[in-house]
Amino acid sequence: MYLYPMGIFGKKDQLQIIAFQTYGTKDHLYARGRALEDEEIDLVEKGWYGILRNTYKRFETDEIKNTPIDLTLSDGRSVAGHTDNHGYFLIDNSLSGLDVLTNSEGWLPYEISYSDPFLKRTIKAENRFPGEILIPPTNADYGVISDIDDTILHTGVASFLKWKALYNTFFKTASIRVPLKGAAEFYHQLHRGSSGSGANPIFYVSNSPWNLYRYLEFFLTKNRFPKGPILLRSMAATLGNRKTEKPHKTHEIENILKTYPKLKFVLIGDSGEHDADIYKAINEQYPNRILAIYLRDVGHRKRMKRIKTLFADYHTPVSFVEDSDQAEIHAKELGLI
Repeated sequence: MYLYPMGIFGKKDQLQIIAFQTYGTKDHLYARGRALEDEEIDLVEKGWYGILRNTYKRFETDEIKNTPIDLTLSDGRSVAGHTDNHGYFLIDNSLSGLDVLTNSEGWLPYEISYSDPFLKRTIKAENRFPGEILIPPTNADYGVISDIDDTILHTGVASFLKWKALYNTFFKTASIRVPLKGAAEFYHQLHRGSSGSGANPIFYVSNSPWNLYRYLEFFLTKNRFPKGPILLRSMAATLGNRKTEKPHKTHEIENILKTYPKLKFVLIGDSGEHDADIYKAINEQYPNRILAIYLRDVGHRKRMKRIKTLFADYHTPVSFVEDSDQAEIHAKELGLI
């Protein structure tokens, strides 16, 4: 028997499934997402009350726990899954011939649905929710792994007690958040590569919780960044309640490198938190896999001084940039674009 919570105002909201954009290979299916009540969050709503209400809904989620789901591919094949105690699902299966189902950019479409025959709640979209998995083309020149906060999105994680980050996240809608000037254009150049017609995969990694997935997805889409998997973490890990052996970004980057052992990567981050230390450790653990490292200066003099010392006379190209124009010049010199 499954028990489902009531909505924010005591009513029963319709059920939905949010499928996160993930990545896989031609013979490995890896899908993630979350089953939730649909709180009808308006990502473009204005006004303090509306913004605060939507922020509350985003974090006070009503999960659909411990319930069966089905993933169906465009060729009719289906894989069963199950949500956990927080409504998350992970479908991690070996399955051949996935690459023939992708589009020219390498995206594999699928549908996810509830499969509990005793589920009495109203389900949105006729119980058919779209999802996508990126399977990079075999002719990709390289991949790009990028941070989000203060790398492509003004956030303020380096501010005192992170007050700017909190203000920007909780009191600004995704529709008015401002990307760093020229960032989207630079990422498109990396996506297209030196030929100008490639489809190099872009992976976005952030320490933000999964609760902000649609918020960040909307921001990236609205500002025309190349589409790519958005890799976040659980709220428990964000609040420090879950002890892990490795930092979230390290774990995600290592998974990407292990998934595509023949592909080299460009790493993009900023000087605000721990990107420099993580990227250097990754580069030394996986020699000859990193083509270049870009670190944007967030204006913290002491941190930038330490980071430049960290990479003094370094064997891998490292560029400390203040804007996308500087990064573009450096990338052209390396033949990346």
